[in-house]
Amino acid sequence: MSKTIEVIVAADGTSRVETNGFAGSDCREASLFLEQALGAANAEQLKPEFYQSVEAELNVRESA
Repeated sequence: MSKTIEVIVAADGTSRVETNGFAGSDCREASLFLEQALGAANAEQLKPEFYQSVEAELNVRESA
């Protein structure tokens, strides 16, 4: 899956940044420059992929 960052601007001028194809906190690092340019964030909605690498790391630790 390819990694993309979308900036969606609504008719009322509000905007949001949506990342796709990233695992774990990589999405935050990749979109940080856009979020800083757009100003303070009002909310954050995390996708299941955000927890993907964290869960994998926990499974490895539990198996050891």
